[in-house]
Amino acid sequence: MNPEVYEKYEIIDAHAHIFPEKIAENATINIGHFYGIPMTGCGVSSKLIESGCKIGVSKYLVCSTATSPHQIRNINSFISTECTIHPEYYGLGTTHADSDDLEGDIAQIKALGLHGVKLHPDFQRFNADSPEAFKIYELMEGELPLMIHCGDNRYDYSSPARIANICKNFPKLKVQAAHMGGYQSWDRAIELLPRKYENLCIDISSSMPFMSPQRAAEIIRMYGVENALFGVDFPMWDHRDELERFLLCGFSEEENRLILSENFKRFYGLNT
Repeated sequence: MNPEVYEKYEIIDAHAHIFPEKIAENATINIGHFYGIPMTGCGVSSKLIESGCKIGVSKYLVCSTATSPHQIRNINSFISTECTIHPEYYGLGTTHADSDDLEGDIAQIKALGLHGVKLHPDFQRFNADSPEAFKIYELMEGELPLMIHCGDNRYDYSSPARIANICKNFPKLKVQAAHMGGYQSWDRAIELLPRKYENLCIDISSSMPFMSPQRAAEIIRMYGVENALFGVDFPMWDHRDELERFLLCGFSEEENRLILSENFKRFYGLNT
């Protein structure tokens, strides 16, 4: 890719995973096994930044997921520490629907200065719109945005219908619906989500490798280019490859700026 193509844009990666070095290799392998997709890197900070530097990423939304409640506090502390070390990081905490201290989890996330909550119902094995999950959103609404994994045609935990139910029941909860609102469930997602909820945006991670640029552009326009965030889902994909796929969608320069950075700043309040 000609560097001039991306040097004219500020680029924010709105979906990246990092893990402590001692578990990063196994965690990355396990993600690959879960999806049946070979990983392009290892989920440690040095590799994330190395990949992002290829396209000049200025900021990364970083997160990790607690697959069991006992991991929550350690993960949140880890993400906070990494954000201190790397000022280009914008960190999300995590919790779990089975936690016996949801109020304490959310209080820790706020105290650490993290900027929202990441949930992956498929990994965590709970329905995204269960009563237990609703308790999390009640604690977050109006204060912390939610980034949530959406869709997978093998499971129903985070189906587009459940994401729509969250947006409907919590209109003041800002929801970043990952993977264009429904990984491998895009047809169902675009029936239920686009332009129906003012509190919803999507990230476009782990989507474009599975569709043509024309189809990706069509889906993004259904949501509105003002509601889409560029994201790579590292370590699943490489930043340069994902940017190349995105640029093939054929958006205007102004639309590219919105998706690559400006929408993120507005959604997370970085313009204020």
